[in-house]
Amino acid sequence: MSKTAKIDVKDQNLLGALRQFLKAVLDQEAIHAVLVPWRLPMKNMVMPTLITDPERLERVDPLSPAFPMNGAKVVSRLTRKATGRKVAAMMRPCEIRAFVELVKLKQARMEDLLIIGTDCLGALTNQDYFKWVGDDMDQATQTFYTAVLSGKGEGLGDVSLAPACQVCEFPVPAGADLAVGLFGVNTSDELLIEAQTPQGEAFLEALGLAGAEAPSGRQQSIDKLVAERTAARDEMFVRTREATDSLEKLTRYLANCVNCYNCRVACPVCYCRECVFVTDVFDHEPLQYLLWASRKGAIKMPTDTVFYHITRLAHMSTACVGCGQCSNACPNDIPVMELFRTVAHQTQRAFEYEAGRNVDEAPPLTQFKEKEFEEVVGIS
Repeated sequence: MSKTAKIDVKDQNLLGALRQFLKAVLDQEAIHAVLVPWRLPMKNMVMPTLITDPERLERVDPLSPAFPMNGAKVVSRLTRKATGRKVAAMMRPCEIRAFVELVKLKQARMEDLLIIGTDCLGALTNQDYFKWVGDDMDQATQTFYTAVLSGKGEGLGDVSLAPACQVCEFPVPAGADLAVGLFGVNTSDELLIEAQTPQGEAFLEALGLAGAEAPSGRQQSIDKLVAERTAARDEMFVRTREATDSLEKLTRYLANCVNCYNCRVACPVCYCRECVFVTDVFDHEPLQYLLWASRKGAIKMPTDTVFYHITRLAHMSTACVGCGQCSNACPNDIPVMELFRTVAHQTQRAFEYEAGRNVDEAPPLTQFKEKEFEEVVGIS
């Protein structure tokens, strides 16, 4: 059984309790810095920020519905080479799962890292967040977590969770060293801290927190949320398959694409140093466009948009964790997340693989299994 402790919440100040917990983490001799969601002083936005000064933790806000980027990319940059200094990184479940994939792809390392996961309350899209947040970020965050934890969703006005969050069946962190529990917990009085690894157990013991047991209704609360999200996810799969089940439909679905490649840049597991689509391979000669137009009578500009997305699907569908940052970054509101999640679900199921599930589970295309897809390759 994993080791579990609690953090007391004073005066119903949930953010204050989390900030005190992070100060206790940073005070540990083994920890050099913490990477946390932090309110920018120049704008009402929350971004991953590397902090070494405990006083700066007063702006930490891991419960904000802001999710401008998947922090796995940042943690990858901090860990890809040995530094000899340990960082504690607070991440959402989809960020942890993306980081696990990056570790498998040799883009990051688990050494010198303490992962602190949190139950994920979801997030708003960037556009909705800026429309909704207002000037009082404390009040905005409190309104958000109160609405989500109540299970009623009231108080968010005319905005709702980002589409990716509405269909995410992984609201609870797995594979973290320490996990902060919110669902099914009386957060007016306490927070749950669970150690999920031997490193986490040792660290939890060093923090000296009072032991606790998970509330009896916590698992039931999580199961109910997962069931609702899974049902919504499956409905999304049906809609997306119907909208993209032919080349004509897929072309229409992606018609607004302008080849900005924002989705590639925002994707936490799209890691190539040089993408083929920004090389000379796709830097066509002017005459080539004219020849294509002459042969077909008309060609949509820019070209290669559908080919680009199909290539990304082929490359990344085994590693997609459904964080939704591709759609969040799209300037023309193409539902890229829906397409990627639909294809990724089928791909991962075919390989009996789940992205980010286990750091020791090899990516499908890196290994050969003799009895895999026998009906396709004709081996008997």
